[in-house]
Amino acid sequence: MVKTYLKTLARVFKKHVTRLLSVIFMVLISVGFVTGIGCAVDKINYSLTDYYKARNVSDFIFKSTREGGFDEEETEDVKARYGADRVNAGMSLDVTLAVAGEERLVRLYFFDGEQTVNLPDSVDRTEFSEPPAYAAKTEEKDNRIKEIPLGTEIELNFKNILAQLAEQNGEEPNPMISRLPDSFALRTVTVTETVRSPLVFALDGEPSYLNPEDADVPDNINDANDMITLDHILYLSYDVVPDIPTFGKLLPKGDLYVAISDRSLFSEFGAKYESFVNAEKEALTGEYRVLTLYDNYSFHALHSYAEKVRGIAVVLMIVFLLVTALVTLSTMTRLIEEERAQIACLQTLGYPPWRIIFKYLLFAMIGCGIGGVGAYFVEVGVATLLYIVFNYSFSMPPMTGRVAILFFLAVYFFVVLVTLIATVLAGRKQTNEKPANLLRPKVPKAGKKIFLERIPFFWNLLSFKYKSTARNVLRYKGRFFMTVVAVAFSTALVTAGLGLLDMCLFHGIDSPSVMMVAAVVVAFAGLLTAVVIYTLTNINISERNRELATLMVLGYYDGEVAGYIYREVYIDTVVGILFGYPLSALLVGIVFKVMGMGTLGGMSWFVWLLAPAVVLLFTAAVTLILRRKIVKIDMNESLKAVE
Repeated sequence: MVKTYLKTLARVFKKHVTRLLSVIFMVLISVGFVTGIGCAVDKINYSLTDYYKARNVSDFIFKSTREGGFDEEETEDVKARYGADRVNAGMSLDVTLAVAGEERLVRLYFFDGEQTVNLPDSVDRTEFSEPPAYAAKTEEKDNRIKEIPLGTEIELNFKNILAQLAEQNGEEPNPMISRLPDSFALRTVTVTETVRSPLVFALDGEPSYLNPEDADVPDNINDANDMITLDHILYLSYDVVPDIPTFGKLLPKGDLYVAISDRSLFSEFGAKYESFVNAEKEALTGEYRVLTLYDNYSFHALHSYAEKVRGIAVVLMIVFLLVTALVTLSTMTRLIEEERAQIACLQTLGYPPWRIIFKYLLFAMIGCGIGGVGAYFVEVGVATLLYIVFNYSFSMPPMTGRVAILFFLAVYFFVVLVTLIATVLAGRKQTNEKPANLLRPKVPKAGKKIFLERIPFFWNLLSFKYKSTARNVLRYKGRFFMTVVAVAFSTALVTAGLGLLDMCLFHGIDSPSVMMVAAVVVAFAGLLTAVVIYTLTNINISERNRELATLMVLGYYDGEVAGYIYREVYIDTVVGILFGYPLSALLVGIVFKVMGMGTLGGMSWFVWLLAPAVVLLFTAAVTLILRRKIVKIDMNESLKAVE
């Protein structure tokens, strides 16, 4: 009996190899696409956390509101609270300087002592035979910051710098400083290294520290276009600031950069970290403002932007998985129905229902297993691609080596669970039948008048082949409903992707990452459409072998036999597209709301024509692929009596 069971198991795989492939590709496309976007978000957040730890990024920046900056006592109090090696003192200011013969707006960061917080990434550096008296590091160029060649000498006149600060604050320059000889206030610094600050990796600049009084993070990166444009950023040792007898340093230490000791507390802006930051801000008192990573445009914008992409993944996941569940249910139900005779034979041999059903469960599990392995590699590819694309808007931190698999496992196990439940339900329905009933051929669905026949004027205009097509479409209502629903959701997915592309290309939303997400959505939605149409049409052909063979015996040409099926496919697809329009409007509206950009009314009109064209294009490709299966039907086998 075991040998017989194994033979029947092998025959199931051999006979239904195309359905096995359908299950594999449905899982591969839906799980791979959805989890690829979700995994990209996890990769971004994990990389952000790893970068935060590796570069010892500051959690707080205290900015003094007093003209004299932080005194020694205040600095020591902060160091006592967080640890001496966790606090860097310094000063930051924006001034106009002569760089390469031109007046440019430059931000100067001065750091006191060895820098232990906000460790910069070195991009390029040069060595000198004789070290310069005062060295400076320059920020790597981006969409706004210009490059300063290594070796460039820049003169700092601190009298002019202090005069500019007084003017910015609406004050008169200090007369004592203005009377100082220029020789006391002049310093020449040499650019020796190009670095990337861990606080600034948005390629469109960093607005949050330009206007710290109003440090709200913009909703999207395009809001940075309205900020002040810096030409350069320089990082210098506090030793370069002149120290005047009886007066002291010309620039006070107005900034304290603090990195908390528990580096594990920050986890992609988690709830614990947020509670800690809020509690610290309430506990801190003094004449200073406190800026946190929530006020840092680069960190918070990247995290917020990634979460919006996750929102797209969640919305589209529901649609993709619904279509996958419907088609998988149809595939396994039809497969088990075709195995009626085999199930009857196993029942007569004494096999219990669970062993019979297990054979089909194994078929489904192998399909899901192979599809799951492929989906994982698709996920990795999509996630890596999106991470790379984010580099068009951000100088991304190195991609983490941590495996972001939780989202993948959750989605994958949902698909597997749905598939197995569908298989069990279909199997129980058949095994509950008596063997004698299962051995009889399934009674064909009775034909009856359709509603179009009650419109004589229209019905009489149709030729015989179109009348038969209309009857077949409405005769098998379950198959018709399944195809229409699947195509409707596929149309909605394609429209959503094209809508996002439209916003980027024609409505001024300059976001390469969104554009790439949209392109991926369109591609995978099209592939999903192709697999859906292929699977359902393949089932249709398999169920109607005798019918198609009869047409061949009657002398129908290959094109006419193929057209017999094609007409039904295209009618189902067109109806699905029509139902897809309201679904498209709903899905696009949800996606735009999640992204916080674009409107349904603002979408270009041609998107509503292009989306159905994409669906029809993939449908046409599938029908061409299936033509060979239709015209190669074995008439002798198909027309043998079933007794």
